[in-house]
Amino acid sequence: MGYISVAETAKKWNVSERTVRNYCAHDKIPGAFLTGKTWNIPDSAQKPMRQSAGEENRDLLTVLREEKKMELKVAFIIRYRWISLTIPII
Repeated sequence: MGYISVAETAKKWNVSERTVRNYCAHDKIPGAFLTGKTWNIPDSAQKPMRQSAGEENRDLLTVLREEKKMELKVAFIIRYRWISLTIPII
């Protein structure tokens, strides 16, 4: 089995060299290893998928709205607990 460089892999997969380095750093390319500062990538390696098949594609606005809802729920819980502690039971 032979090994190729990041530049050769990037050209082969039609992606940037930075993308290939990220794939290597996050263990998405089986058999890739570092020699000093140079990644060695098996020449038979397949390009990793960007998303898993079951993962839904969410845009940034959807993610931000979900985070805001979570913040409101947390703020409500904190406020509710604070009020429940300060109001005397008659």
